[in-house]
Amino acid sequence: MKKHILSLGIILAMFSCTHNESIEESTIQQRELLTKKEINDIIRKSIETSGDFLWSDQDVHTIYSALKHGNDILTVGYGSTKDNFERSATSETIKHGILSLISSTDKAFSKSKDEIYADDNINVLDVKISNEETLTALLNDSRVRYIEPSDYTFFEEDQVRSSKGCGYNQQTLASSDYRTVAPGARVPWSFDLHKIPQAWNYSTGAGVTIAVIDTGLSPDQKWMNQYFNDGYSSGRTVQKYGTFVDSWWPWSNNYDGVNDKCGHGTSMASVATAPRNNNNLPVGVAYNANLVSYRSVENVVIDDYHEKRGVAEALTALGKRSDVKVISMSIGSPFSISRVKDAVKYAYNRGKMIIAAGGTSTSFTTWFGVIFPASMNETVAVTGVKEGIYDNCDTCHTGSKIDFTIQMQRTNGTSNKVPVLSYYNGKSDYEGGSSIATATTAGIAALVWSKHPNWSRAQVLQKMKQASDYYPSKHSEYGHGNINALKAVQ
Repeated sequence: MKKHILSLGIILAMFSCTHNESIEESTIQQRELLTKKEINDIIRKSIETSGDFLWSDQDVHTIYSALKHGNDILTVGYGSTKDNFERSATSETIKHGILSLISSTDKAFSKSKDEIYADDNINVLDVKISNEETLTALLNDSRVRYIEPSDYTFFEEDQVRSSKGCGYNQQTLASSDYRTVAPGARVPWSFDLHKIPQAWNYSTGAGVTIAVIDTGLSPDQKWMNQYFNDGYSSGRTVQKYGTFVDSWWPWSNNYDGVNDKCGHGTSMASVATAPRNNNNLPVGVAYNANLVSYRSVENVVIDDYHEKRGVAEALTALGKRSDVKVISMSIGSPFSISRVKDAVKYAYNRGKMIIAAGGTSTSFTTWFGVIFPASMNETVAVTGVKEGIYDNCDTCHTGSKIDFTIQMQRTNGTSNKVPVLSYYNGKSDYEGGSSIATATTAGIAALVWSKHPNWSRAQVLQKMKQASDYYPSKHSEYGHGNINALKAVQ
């Protein structure tokens, strides 16, 4: 469940025990906390002016206020240097040193293992903090890379739930939005524009594993479960994992399972990997690729503590898998989350191609630019454009960080999006935005990697760029533009 709680990580300085400094400290502590609206206004202004918001740029009072609005949970990124985010031989020693520092400055701090979370793969620690002095001490410690409020939620529950990310829809497809190919599968109209069916003469994604970090996979859609191998789709696997905890208690490890409770994750997995069979349903781009589905978020917005942690855990787990080549993330946050940033870099350092959505607007996100983590240099940022023209879709974000575009909104007199499998068995639906553009691009990447299994990520990405409209140039809003899948696999 989304929680109406806020949290803040704080940047403070060590205080000596002089009389004047004690007065200053008392004054600081007596100041009223900033309201959530005041904090959100600061975040909003930063995003509007710089394109991002970083807790490390904020003053102590702002960070402490945010921490107190939440569950008092602080994320501490530590390491021997600012770039030392991966666990190493010295990590455990540094971690214990950080905990000792917190214990010496925060009398309410509990060393109970039930109230401390330490990541096994990246140098990240979550603890409960009760005073500003502790934050000051942490920020002045050379072993601390950053501190952030773990459970500060920027959006209200009604805003997030009213987004277009979730929905258990099913729709009858217009005959003009697909064509049927053997043995009875429906090819979405957008696939033809990107020459994906022609690319199938060279590659169908066999031998490549696509991971989708999203809201999970519907247990009701059998074509994405027990009949994942059917028709022309064969010899592949589907695996489901869950790293999202649905609990008001931050220390809960009661994972919520693998099943989609939103509908978004099922649609993304469908457009990337749905089988090519004779059931008159939409086929996926890489219909012979393997699928790994992670339920790591409740909806498309990475906002609360358990979602931030869930996404980071999924990324590091996938980073360690040699079989996973492509990671598709049609989810995001309006601003950077340092623990997720660490996890993206962890997976990136292991050769994964991480494809992320540039952003899809709802009534309350129209002012965002390219969102996080698509804004990172380590990710491939994708957005959606309209059919046949370079005009961003009605809800899509564009900007200098975008790498590729996918045509996903019709201009033939309708506003229909891309046909996909529905949450419900044997049913179809329409899905769009940068979400569907991202999953489509992940499928194209799998086609290229399947054709050239010994290629590196850089080689696959370069081939995709060369097969795009604007190459060798890059458009200021649309990156390299629409990808020609046939060109990419030839």
